[in-house]
Amino acid sequence: MAFQRAAQCIPGGVNSPARAFGGVGGNPLFIEKGNGFEIQDLDGNSYIDYCGSWGPLILGHRHPHVLAAIEDVLSQGTSFGAPTLLETGLAEQVVKAVPSVEKVRMVNSGTEATMSAVRLARGYTQRDVIVKFSGCYHGHVDSLLVQAGSSATTLGVPSSPGVPSGCTADTVSLPFNDIDQIHQLFEREGDKVAGVIVEPVAGNMGVVLPQKGFLEALRELTKQYGAVLIFDEVMTGFRLAYGGAQERLGVIPDLTTMGKIIGGGLPVGAYGGRSEIMNHMLPEGAVFQAGTLSGNPLAMACGKATLDAIEENPPYERLETLGARLAQGFHEAAHKAGIPHTVGHAGSMVTLFFHDKPVTDYEIASKCDTETFGRFFWGMLKRGIYLPCSQFEAAFVSDAMGIEQIEQTIDAATDTLCSVQQDH
Repeated sequence: MAFQRAAQCIPGGVNSPARAFGGVGGNPLFIEKGNGFEIQDLDGNSYIDYCGSWGPLILGHRHPHVLAAIEDVLSQGTSFGAPTLLETGLAEQVVKAVPSVEKVRMVNSGTEATMSAVRLARGYTQRDVIVKFSGCYHGHVDSLLVQAGSSATTLGVPSSPGVPSGCTADTVSLPFNDIDQIHQLFEREGDKVAGVIVEPVAGNMGVVLPQKGFLEALRELTKQYGAVLIFDEVMTGFRLAYGGAQERLGVIPDLTTMGKIIGGGLPVGAYGGRSEIMNHMLPEGAVFQAGTLSGNPLAMACGKATLDAIEENPPYERLETLGARLAQGFHEAAHKAGIPHTVGHAGSMVTLFFHDKPVTDYEIASKCDTETFGRFFWGMLKRGIYLPCSQFEAAFVSDAMGIEQIEQTIDAATDTLCSVQQDH
């Protein structure tokens, strides 16, 4: 009933295609509330939540420190369209935490962040060509919606109608993890490349790790040819480490885009980097970007409270342990059922791929058995486990979870996959 009502006034009944169950069949659940590691649908069914609002809720739902910060700001107002100390406080925190960031600009979404970073790279270098990698999703920016991951992959639409060919004429898409091809591109036309944008750990074709030397090659070549290296850490920022994937992997970009966790569950994006580059943004420089609600007090307070909590009580060692156990458990469950699989895993991000080869790029990811994933998804849902509704997304472990929830999930996976194999 809820979905039919929504479909009457919202295209496809959802406000983002990632929420549609297009990759698994059926209609999406409507969620009424969440608390800690759990969410509850309109029918009163509870689930262990591995979606976490697609990544922001590293602390789980309704963390008391975050709720208190929001309530405090609500008593003063919601938005002023003028500077506040909350903006400065969150910016200072990001600068302190993220190795590449000396200055940062707040926006309202990850899409805005990547769009602005690409424009800045072009304005700074006075060049046009942007290099991206197949299967990496950087928001619904026209120039980057080329062989994208996320829901574009889930729904079988790697690009989009409505994007003129001129918008993508200066976008080059290469295979993720292919060091040879990036070398060849720079040797051919390195003096035309404004920037290279990449998810340092891909999460939008499922969790795919960079192979040894890949990110280092990007760093070396962009530096050599005067291009800007952009890490899209909308998903990995403050999740794989307090300083993001760049801290974890030891490769420092020129610009970093962020979102999700820095908003703590409210709409936030950000892009930042070296002062030399960031100073090209208006009003200090000439590159334009603006936003009515950018840096609004509610989002800043929610984000700062989240970062305060994970700075004061770092959850990363614990999340690493829980994530590793979940990844191992998924492997054991699929192995027991005799189902071809591989597991992508980085910290608190996990994907069970229904493919018998290690997934290192988009071409391999796209050959996963999505039909089996759909049966797995519904079987897990029936057993009280809420996973992202796509083979090509990451499941997120939150700090609200404990080993009990992880083992419950592994047990559910074992039962589900055995049932899936029997019914196949």
